[in-house]
Amino acid sequence: MTYSETLEYLFSQLPMYSRIGASAYKEDLHNSIAICEALDNPQKKFKSIHIAGTNGKGSTSHMLASILQQAGYKTGLYTSPHLKDFRERIKINGEMVSESFVIDFVKRTNSLVEQIQPSFFELTMAMAFDYFAQQEVDIAVIETGLGGRLDSTNIIRPILSVITNIGFDHMNILGDTLVKIAGEKAGIIKQSVPIVIGEYTEETKRVFETKAAECNAPIYYAENQYSIIDFQHNLRQLNCTIIDKENNEEIFYSLDLNGHYQLKNLLTILCVEKELQKQGFVISKEFKKEALANVKKLTGLHGRWELIADNPFLVLDVAHNEDGMRQLLSQTKIFLESINSGPLKNKLHFVLGMAKDKELSKVLTLLPKDANYYFTAAHIPRAIPSIELMMKAAELGLQGFQFEDVNEAIREAKKRAIHNDLIIVCGSVFLVGEVKEELI
Repeated sequence: MTYSETLEYLFSQLPMYSRIGASAYKEDLHNSIAICEALDNPQKKFKSIHIAGTNGKGSTSHMLASILQQAGYKTGLYTSPHLKDFRERIKINGEMVSESFVIDFVKRTNSLVEQIQPSFFELTMAMAFDYFAQQEVDIAVIETGLGGRLDSTNIIRPILSVITNIGFDHMNILGDTLVKIAGEKAGIIKQSVPIVIGEYTEETKRVFETKAAECNAPIYYAENQYSIIDFQHNLRQLNCTIIDKENNEEIFYSLDLNGHYQLKNLLTILCVEKELQKQGFVISKEFKKEALANVKKLTGLHGRWELIADNPFLVLDVAHNEDGMRQLLSQTKIFLESINSGPLKNKLHFVLGMAKDKELSKVLTLLPKDANYYFTAAHIPRAIPSIELMMKAAELGLQGFQFEDVNEAIREAKKRAIHNDLIIVCGSVFLVGEVKEELI
C-alpha cells in the first residue's frame, strides 16, 4: 500500500475513538499486551515517562520532551490525537516517524491485526513503541489516550509517572465524580515508581495517596515544591518568575506556549525534572530555559492558545471540556487586557464545534452571551451537527450562524470582525485540525 492507502486502512478499518466514540474503547489491556508480545515487547527496551490527566497532558508531554532533547537525550514522544498529520503522534527529537515506517509496520502486522482485531489506538501505540525500540531512544514521553488504568499505554513500566490534573471529561467511561475519574487516572501509578501530581483537590489527593501507598510509590506535589511569583503576558510569550521552595531560589522563564494556564504545567514540569535529576539525568538550567522558550519549534506542538493572525486576532485552541473552557476564557480576559490600555472595546467571535460525548450545556453556559458565534462541526461521526449545536446554544442565550465547515465559519468571522477584535476557534481538537493553512 501507499502511505495514503495505509492511512485509509488505519482510519476506516480499525475502531477509532476520536471518530466513533466509546464503542472503540476497550475495557482491558488484553489486546495491547498481545500485540506487544508478538512484537517482542518493544516497550521494555527503552526508558519512559507516563503522563495522564484531564487537561494539560499534551502540553506537559511536549514541554518535557523539549527539555530532554535540548539536554542531548534522544527523546521519543507519543501523543494523541494529531491535528494535521497522523505522524504527529510519533516523534523522535521533534521529527515525525517516517511514512515508510508506518507503511512497513502496518504491512508487518497485518495478519496479527486480523487475529487480534485491535482498536486504532492500540495498534498506533504498538507502532510507537516498536519505532522507539528500533531507533534506540534514550527515553520516551508517553501520553495516555483516555483515562489511565485501562488505557492502552498502561502496559509500560515507566521510570516516572505524572498526573497533571483531574476534571470532568469522558464521564461516560471514566465516571461521574472527580473521585472516580481520579481513580482511573491513578491507575498509571506503578509499584515503587515515583509519581508527580500537578494539581489536586482534597478528595483527589486522598485517591492519589491511597494508590501510591498501595504501590509503595514516592509521591510529589508540584505546588509543594514550586510557586509562581509573577507573570507577564504579551502577544506571543509568557514571561514568569518561579520560586524553588527548597532553596528559595527565584528563576525567570520565557515560554512560547503563552497561555497563562501553562504556568500550572510549568510547575509540574519543574517537579518532574527535579525527579529526573535524582535518577541521573543531567539537565542544565540553560538547556531548560532554551527548551521552554522554543517548545513549538522543537516539538511541533500547536493549538494551545496559538495566535496565528493579527488584525483581527485569530487564535486556535483545542479546549473542549468544562475545565478547558474555563481556562480559555480566563486567558481571553488576560489577553484582551494586555492589548487595551483603557476599557475593553474588542468584540469576541467564537468559531465553535464540539463532540457529542461532551458536557455540552456546562460548556455553553460558560460562554459570554454578548459574543458572536459561528457554529460548525469537524468532519467526524462523533461531532455534533452544527445545526444541533446552534439550537442548543440558542436555548442558553448564545446567538450566531451555522456553517458546515470550520473554514467557512472563519472566513465569515473575519468579514464581520474589525481591527483588534478576537476570533477564537475552539471546542474540538479535530475542528482545529481542519483549519486550512491559507487562513493562517
